[in-house]
Amino acid sequence: MGDQLMAAGLAKGAKARGKRIAFGDGATIKWDHYSEQIFRGNPNIARPGDEGASDLEWINFYRGNRLYNVQAGDKWKWNYEFKAIPGELFFSHEEDKFAQHFGEGYIVVEPNVPDKTVAPNKQWSTHRYDKVTKQLVKNGYSVVQFYSVGTKHLIPGAIKIKTPTFRHAARVLKNAALYIGPEGGLHHACAAVGIPAVVLFGGFIPPAVTGYSFHTNLTGGADACGSLHPCAHCAEAMAAISVPDVMNAALEHLKVAA
Repeated sequence: MGDQLMAAGLAKGAKARGKRIAFGDGATIKWDHYSEQIFRGNPNIARPGDEGASDLEWINFYRGNRLYNVQAGDKWKWNYEFKAIPGELFFSHEEDKFAQHFGEGYIVVEPNVPDKTVAPNKQWSTHRYDKVTKQLVKNGYSVVQFYSVGTKHLIPGAIKIKTPTFRHAARVLKNAALYIGPEGGLHHACAAVGIPAVVLFGGFIPPAVTGYSFHTNLTGGADACGSLHPCAHCAEAMAAISVPDVMNAALEHLKVAA
């Protein structure tokens, strides 16, 4: 989902210029199984089947060619010339109505990362997420966690919201005061809907490439190694991010919001 949201950022403003962005190789528009959900309703983006249209501008950003990295052996090599631009989401009336049930001003905490080979390199301790949540609740904040079938770690004390799709989660996120969690789809959704975030990057991927300046991006002081397999460097980087580090960053954002 994060890749699609970064694509939406690259497409921003195209319609105002009388153009639509075609993500593909210059001949074929290449969407993957996440594209439709994120691009739905976006007037800046051309769909597969629109290849012959006269208003297209091509960007070579698609699965297998993401511009911000290339594979070099068992690591990603990061392209520091790339900078993520906040994307856009165009919500439906039904999605707006879904979010109304949960009010606003809560903090969304996401302790889980997707099951990929790099997951351990992006995972902050779930025990520490629990501690952060406990402290926030003790300070009077409402903490929310999204869940669906198969969610691995559920945070004690967090209000659980079952979200039928990523879009529903993003719409609920729009009403939040803050997000705390890993680099990934939800942190890109935060940028798209304009809310602050404390993002736990660790030592895998650099905030200079996929981070946003209005978020607090925590690396544990490590440079990004891009290892495609679990590595000690990334584990040490995550371990170096303390509960007070996250709490202090969160309270600074919440103070500004207040």
